[in-house]
Amino acid sequence: FTATISSGAKDLAGNPLAAEYVWTFTTGTVPDTTAPTVSSTNPADDATEVPIDSKITATFSEAMDSTTITTATFTVTGPGTTPVLGTVTYVGTIATFAPASSLAADTTFTATISSGAKDLAGNPLAAEYVWTFTTGTVPDTSAPTVSSTIPADKATDVPVNKKISIVFSEAMDPATITTATFTVAGPGTTPVSGTVTYAGTIATFTPAANLADGTVYTAAITTGAKDLAGNALAADFVWTFTTGTVVAVGEGPAPVVLGTAGGYVILAKKGIKSNEIKPSAVTGDLGVSPSGSSAITGFALLVDGLGQFSTSSQVTGKVYAADYAAPTPGNLTTAVSNMQTAYTDAAGRAADVTGLGAGDIGGMTLVPGVYKWGAGVTIPTNVTFLGGPNDVWILQIAGGLSQTAATRVILSGGALSKNIYWQVVSDVKLGSNAHIEGVILSRSSIILGSGASANGRLLAQDEVTLDSSAVAQPAP
Repeated sequence: FTATISSGAKDLAGNPLAAEYVWTFTTGTVPDTTAPTVSSTNPADDATEVPIDSKITATFSEAMDSTTITTATFTVTGPGTTPVLGTVTYVGTIATFAPASSLAADTTFTATISSGAKDLAGNPLAAEYVWTFTTGTVPDTSAPTVSSTIPADKATDVPVNKKISIVFSEAMDPATITTATFTVAGPGTTPVSGTVTYAGTIATFTPAANLADGTVYTAAITTGAKDLAGNALAADFVWTFTTGTVVAVGEGPAPVVLGTAGGYVILAKKGIKSNEIKPSAVTGDLGVSPSGSSAITGFALLVDGLGQFSTSSQVTGKVYAADYAAPTPGNLTTAVSNMQTAYTDAAGRAADVTGLGAGDIGGMTLVPGVYKWGAGVTIPTNVTFLGGPNDVWILQIAGGLSQTAATRVILSGGALSKNIYWQVVSDVKLGSNAHIEGVILSRSSIILGSGASANGRLLAQDEVTLDSSAVAQPAP
């Protein structure tokens, strides 16, 4: 199909499109029957000391039918059941409730998205989504800032099909993040045509066509960009980058090469433990080396006739250990070496974003790139990875990774688990019923709480502990 927006479409000042905009798409064979979800909110559930002049936002897992995002489907009440008067707008995947006046201080409010909210295929939310937050006593008067950019300022050899992103210090009003406030120009002052999207704390400019080879471009975000309390950037933020000649397969860095370690859903040097009373479900092969099979506990292993591997009722795949018959020991030695090489590779990539959220990435949406933290990272609420099937994320964590119970890592836009790499120095700990996506490269241990699940690979230089967990290798 071909869709067209003609130059008869005009902005609020009466300016028409400079030229008609045409794009094509190809249908599949089945309808969309998947219910949308709310992937994050701002303020987060149970947040306290929320500024009294803040707007309230909800980010959906997919594009929604804007006619269903209204004051009838997005409501705020407080104190108690007293309705808060306000207006609702919808941009991209974000709905925003703007109170008509400042909220009451030191008060608990309840925000609700009803099942009347529907996606573009007409699928409603499976159930209404409700969260609460408590205000503080003062308004927010602090200007937002730009934390980092992708590409970085003065970056060179940038792929000509690169998207340009800005990471803000706080959540912004999505209605103020547009092609009017976020621009790219080059060569010289020639405007680059493109579209702007916003999710989490990240704005992304997608050029309408590939950029020119070997050219200096200037990107800028103006003071028209404002946070949810209406505070503008203190000054325009401008940076430059230079393209190379390469067309990248996807956004973000090149994938980390796992070698033969990529043949295991769980690989550890010291051991793999399961709770035999509360068994786990693992899809893919397991391996332990240089430790032997005695370091694999709770799986009730059955050794095959040749002694090269074991099986378990908890594992859809094979279980290998360093003390099994050849060629298993040699294969495992190579896989462990490849695992360590992959860890070093991931740790050594140049960072695009440093210290995002001071290590708290709950509620954020991450675009492709290399993210670096000088200490640990926590995931207290859902976090979303937004990108395509060829896009790559590397997360360099100098401390541990802790994910709160019942939270989820969500993939959006076609992002794939196999392209997300968590490089973690200390322990990785998932709370009960938490879910993570991606390849975990831990220099220490990986511990899954009761009912926690992972879609990816658990590669630990210490040990892996499961507790009625579900672990599945990612799709190729």
